[in-house]
Amino acid sequence: MDRRAFLGTAAAAGLSMTSTSAAQAESSSSGDSRRPHRIAAATYSFWHFDPSRRMPIDQCIRHSAELGFDGVDILHAQMTDESNAYLQSLKRLALVCGLDLCNLSTHQGFVTPDAERRQRSVDHTLRCIDIAYKLGIPCIRISAGRWGTSANFNELMANKGIEPPLEGYSDEDAYPWVIESLEKCLPMAEQCGVTLALENHWGLARTPEGLLRIVNAIDSNWLKVLMDTGNFLDDPYDKLEKIAPQTVFVQAKTYFGGGVWYTLDLDYDRIAAILRKHDYQGYICLEFEGKEDWRTALPKSLALLRRAFS
Repeated sequence: MDRRAFLGTAAAAGLSMTSTSAAQAESSSSGDSRRPHRIAAATYSFWHFDPSRRMPIDQCIRHSAELGFDGVDILHAQMTDESNAYLQSLKRLALVCGLDLCNLSTHQGFVTPDAERRQRSVDHTLRCIDIAYKLGIPCIRISAGRWGTSANFNELMANKGIEPPLEGYSDEDAYPWVIESLEKCLPMAEQCGVTLALENHWGLARTPEGLLRIVNAIDSNWLKVLMDTGNFLDDPYDKLEKIAPQTVFVQAKTYFGGGVWYTLDLDYDRIAAILRKHDYQGYICLEFEGKEDWRTALPKSLALLRRAFS
């Protein structure tokens, strides 16, 4: 490149940098200087518990990097090996791919009068905290549990997540079980630096009031809320607003091709505004739950979330 061409290129680059700086200054002066949210992919998005589509976690990590995500939320139920060697191999792979391992999604069930069963769920949760610690993951998704009186998950979904208590019991009996069980998990969570994020899931946490009753009763920085945008089936926005102040992780549903169990027409601009109002700065994690092939649905979902949460 001759001197004249070089100077021309340098001048154009300088003009571009000046324009960028001016735009950034204008954004800052307008009071909106926050960086865009980082967008993660849940490994669940690739297979939805369908045995015929089950995908190894390392493959999900590679695909997430290729598609342009910033992080990965690992579904514990998808994990076939919990050895330290395997966990460290996943951590190294995420590093090489330039991705954060930002959440471990786990399942537990504390809604039972059987103290031994509750303790098994406590032990399982402690094991999951240890797995997250070894992976360098700062957050795990937890669930309060449900009564289990539905014949199967399809029946539960047909009833919009509502199911009757066991005979002779009520939800009022169950709240102390859940609170006591979670309190047993908090010392290890704090020691490992792993936040327990209680999801607005089925059972006692199906409503904002039920979810917050548990979180507020314990009142710990190590137990907060995981907001799932698709788990309030009716009039979701006011409910999402109620849990937003305590939210530390967001799982965002999309349904391209129609939902596996149901489809919601979610307004992500509105959801993003709710989260901005409450100064949420954390991850937005895609949980794709549609029937379209993930190869086309995940890029569309990522684009949708980037636009809303930029």
